[in-house]
Amino acid sequence: MSNSPAGLPTDLQEPEIHSELETMRHSCAHIMAHAIQKLWPQAKFGIGPTVEDGFYYDVDLNVKLTPEDLPRIEKEMAAIIKANQPFVRKEHSVSEALEQFKKLGQPFKIEIIETLKSTMGATTVSTYGEGDFTDLCRGPHVAATGAIKAFKLLSIAGAYWRGSEKNPQLQRIYGTAFGSQAELDEHLKLLEEAKKRDHRKLGRELELFTFLPEAPASPFFYPKGTIIYNRLVQYIRDLYKKYDYSEVITPQIMDVSLWKTSGHYDNYVDNMYFTEIDEREFGVKPMNCPSHCILYGTLKHSYRDLPLRYADFGRLHRYEKSGVTHGLTRVRSFCQDDAHVFCTQDQIEGEISKVTEMIFKTFDLFGFADVQIFLSTRPEKRVGSDALWDEAEAALKRSLDSLGRPYTVNPGDGAFYGPKIDFIVKDALKRSWQLSTIQLDFNLPERFDLAYTASDNSPKRPVMIHRAVLGSLERFIGVLTEHVGGAFPFWLAPIQARLVPIKDTHVEFCREFAAKLKTMGIRVDIDDRNESMGLKTREAQVAKIPFALAAGDREIQAASFAVRKYGEREQKVMTMDEIMALFTGLNEPLQRL
Repeated sequence: MSNSPAGLPTDLQEPEIHSELETMRHSCAHIMAHAIQKLWPQAKFGIGPTVEDGFYYDVDLNVKLTPEDLPRIEKEMAAIIKANQPFVRKEHSVSEALEQFKKLGQPFKIEIIETLKSTMGATTVSTYGEGDFTDLCRGPHVAATGAIKAFKLLSIAGAYWRGSEKNPQLQRIYGTAFGSQAELDEHLKLLEEAKKRDHRKLGRELELFTFLPEAPASPFFYPKGTIIYNRLVQYIRDLYKKYDYSEVITPQIMDVSLWKTSGHYDNYVDNMYFTEIDEREFGVKPMNCPSHCILYGTLKHSYRDLPLRYADFGRLHRYEKSGVTHGLTRVRSFCQDDAHVFCTQDQIEGEISKVTEMIFKTFDLFGFADVQIFLSTRPEKRVGSDALWDEAEAALKRSLDSLGRPYTVNPGDGAFYGPKIDFIVKDALKRSWQLSTIQLDFNLPERFDLAYTASDNSPKRPVMIHRAVLGSLERFIGVLTEHVGGAFPFWLAPIQARLVPIKDTHVEFCREFAAKLKTMGIRVDIDDRNESMGLKTREAQVAKIPFALAAGDREIQAASFAVRKYGEREQKVMTMDEIMALFTGLNEPLQRL
């Protein structure tokens, strides 16, 4: 754990401790490091911050840890906790601390101290000790090790020191701690459920998507996954009709001069891909906003044309380090339901209100009831004058205040070109995900010299609102898959109904009804295999198909089916007309908004 005040390079920073629970987890990470040192005295330690729902510590060992080692570490931790040793804080001069950690053989701690000195001009640092273990740390900690009530080590992963492949790869041990065993048990149950709902696992089982070495961290969607993908796009397009958006198409690869004008070359270059064509350097677009700016600039606009809302489903490519990519939720190739609104200053609040309305309607549709709003302000690395940032931040704050919804200010987390509003949802497992975003931008219109003609015929600068409702479609599919456990709502499910004839003599009846449903746009299949009804019913449940419709002699005579809804044990006999009416209503998501 490092003594890392704000301003230290981000790869060495640890989050501030704001609660008793975070303090306990911070202390538990320290105890874990102590236990590791007892078992492997040669261990060299990186940093060990708290994270959401737990903590980790990065350690350099000459042995590779396995899950079987975690109980050994836990046993040592339990002994340290039982000893109830006090945490003792001490202040040291930088030279004293360097000497101390040289004697302890801790090169990563030495590097942190030297970075504190060179970057921050630090002259002193603090350590915390308990028993015979001392760590570089700013704290705080619990009073003594016995304050740790319930803990569990969870997993082991690899992590490069300071996030760079050029540095040594360390072993990262994750754990968690809670104030009571009951809280820990509840959390562990959620973690087990999360394993079952892992979108990477369900993606394979339900034949939705896959990843292949030919395109690292870039998903391939199977036909079933593509249905989900395209239905999400259609849903957003239907929203666009209601909110008067115009869809555009822009190139994938554009001259590097565009990215220099936009500021991406200076502020985002490490995340971009480049190529050379006809002795010119081109950049693969990581964002749509610059292309929308130059498209806007090709035509003359009057105040009567505004607001002008450009939407774009173009593919984006961003380089993400292999260590941070994760299934669909962190990829290198993706598509956003991206749009940019060009408007006058007095239209800002109205436009943000409309976007927020779209966002909350969408959250309601997908069952995201717990939503937090964050206002992210200017980052250290940014473009534009402080005056423009003052104006943009004030406008966003006014817009949020007028909505009457609570929000939290998140200092320094804005985009490099403007402040933003982030919407964080909690899924069925109480995990937080950032999905929608609204960004207010006075800078790109300035950098691209955009204008409109005001009512007095003078040229005026438009304001630009960047917004996404679902965000990355790939990420949204990953989050939604885990939120619903792969049981997608009817309108989104790849197969919406499976028809199951009881005998061969019932197959033709099922085929005729399937044809009717298909003409209505319902996605159906027929399980006419020579297998038992029990097996067919179970497999329909495993495939998470919303409805299974069984037909035998009685159903044919009554022009009906025995209908079983996914997740329910009881069947209900419904006529074909009743089924068609039910499916028609369920297949139109906008009707429920």
